[in-house]
Amino acid sequence: MQVHRIDHVGIAVRNASERLRFYTDFLGLKSIHTEELAERGIRVHMIEIGESKIELLEPMNEQAEINKFLESKGEGIHHIAFNVTGIDEAVEIAKKNGFQPLSDVPRPGAGGTRVLFLHPKSVGGVLVELVEGHH
Repeated sequence: MQVHRIDHVGIAVRNASERLRFYTDFLGLKSIHTEELAERGIRVHMIEIGESKIELLEPMNEQAEINKFLESKGEGIHHIAFNVTGIDEAVEIAKKNGFQPLSDVPRPGAGGTRVLFLHPKSVGGVLVELVEGHH
């Protein structure tokens, strides 16, 4: 596995249209992609900033994965994501080094990417996402 850059910072929000105004109207950034991930119950809004992005994660329904985070912590930074190649090796490498993947294999992510999350308890309190591919 090789890490190339910070891919994005994920931010949990209750209402993306309200939060998008800050990034687009105030900061002048460009919203480049919106996608619904129905199986996870979230709507993803990608905002471009240089070679990285900000990802707003908005629940689509009561069963959305992100609701647990919003209920316990409120809106705010949810995770940091690194763009990588060789993501299939990441599970084995993580386990070998004492880091706990949240799944046994990478899963489909937004924009046709493949993603793997590492448990925050094994990475100093930070939810880490590895992303292979481009949004």
